[in-house]
Amino acid sequence: MDWAADQGAPAKTARDAVSARRRVFAIQATEKGVRAGLAEMRGFLSARGLDADFCGTAEIVLAEALNNIAEHALVAALGATIRVTLTTRQGGLTAEIVDTGTALPGLSPPVGQLPPLGGSAHSLPEGGFGWYLIRKLTDCLSYTRHAGENHLCLRISFARTAAVATPVE
Repeated sequence: MDWAADQGAPAKTARDAVSARRRVFAIQATEKGVRAGLAEMRGFLSARGLDADFCGTAEIVLAEALNNIAEHALVAALGATIRVTLTTRQGGLTAEIVDTGTALPGLSPPVGQLPPLGGSAHSLPEGGFGWYLIRKLTDCLSYTRHAGENHLCLRISFARTAAVATPVE
């Protein structure tokens, strides 16, 4: 990878311009690894000139997806890594997430319905909101399983937030 282009230096060639818009992250499938990866990805998005609202939306989506992978798909795989490729393009962000964990049940992402919310605040469920949030905050979601790998692709439109600065190209 061309680190100069990735760090926001002016692009000198077409390949540098692509590097400036795209970055691959290798994230350890642990609570600490996911937290560190999220901070690194948010820094990448901020450096592209994206506003705090959009970066926050992207961070929520990525956190939910990565935590699901670490807690469910890779729970028994010590030292496993999740590969995330972020690409900013005119109109939005694409996140391609690849892991070697267990497949999603039925080879399909969950529908993402909210759990029952009745009762007091103390009776609210701790989990069950992840796929609902992912589906509500993305414009496109696809999942495939190929050669022992899970491939989750998510797209978030810049139009999802009120004011987004033009990303650095």
